[in-house]
Amino acid sequence: MNALLLKEYMHLELVEMPEPEIGPDDVLVRVRACGICGSDVHGLDGSSGRRKPPLIMGHEAAGEVARTGSNVRDLKPGDRVTFDSTVYCGNCWFCARGDLNLCENRQVLGVSPGEYRRHGAFAEFVAVPRRIVYRLPDSFPYEHAALIEAVSIGVHAVSITPVQLGDVAVVVGAGMIGSVTLQAARAAGCTRIIAVDIEDSKLTRAKQIGATDVFNSKNTDIAKAVLELTEGRGADVAFECVGQTEPVQTAIRSVRKGGMVTLVGNIAPSIEVPLQYVVTRQIRLQGSCASNGEYPQCIDLMSRGVIKVEPLISAVAPLAEGPSWFNRLYNHEPNLMKVVLRP
Repeated sequence: MNALLLKEYMHLELVEMPEPEIGPDDVLVRVRACGICGSDVHGLDGSSGRRKPPLIMGHEAAGEVARTGSNVRDLKPGDRVTFDSTVYCGNCWFCARGDLNLCENRQVLGVSPGEYRRHGAFAEFVAVPRRIVYRLPDSFPYEHAALIEAVSIGVHAVSITPVQLGDVAVVVGAGMIGSVTLQAARAAGCTRIIAVDIEDSKLTRAKQIGATDVFNSKNTDIAKAVLELTEGRGADVAFECVGQTEPVQTAIRSVRKGGMVTLVGNIAPSIEVPLQYVVTRQIRLQGSCASNGEYPQCIDLMSRGVIKVEPLISAVAPLAEGPSWFNRLYNHEPNLMKVVLRP
């Protein structure tokens, strides 16, 4: 099969590789679309520490069932499917209580932090356990289905955040994850959604997909602007979708006393937090890790147009053009959001 292999850092190459083997509980999926995630781009140069070559990256994908293991009875070749990026064991203490995203033995497709290596979906075929596979409606485009994984990140973040009808939400970072998070927050009942970014093009897009107010943090005092929109109180909740000190501090200083900040971004391994500000205002901070079984809700929300991903897709290209698109994303080409590759 053809596969886009990270042979060494900063070197992707389309190569011929053996078709993956499957076990009795697995499904072999013929990949029809796979999105380039920001974490894949960060993995290109090894800065994340979670993509050790040689590796086939890619975890945002959809396709057709090619073959099933002997224990899989409810799927057949040709069925249209997508799959979670998290491979949970189903047996540990966290899995038993339903916290699948916190599995003690969690693996992620297309990731190799050292203790395991699991090839991903920038290839013609990928093998995945049946337990993480979900059926797709016939009318669901594969290019949109490849973004379900990203949508699930935002939906999960909102689902664990105490949102009430009429709340004001701030979303810091209007990239892919911020864009789906703001749509999920709106679906959950937030009636004022303030998007913050440093790129005007992303803010323009955020306004198109549901943000009520947008601010560029390069030229705006975000905390002051949010206070002016909320009668001096601050937002009820904030979602930080970047993962660096300054955006996290912006999110914290945007919420009211007793507000909640959900941390979704995950670039920097450590940041500085204004501790006294958090303590004296009784602000709650929580992390949001991946998703936890929200795929059916995401498929429904996307099918009904509640969450729109088409405006977020910048390009759909053949897998062979993958190295070029990775370089363009790595070099921060303006106006590029999500690129979907088709094997």
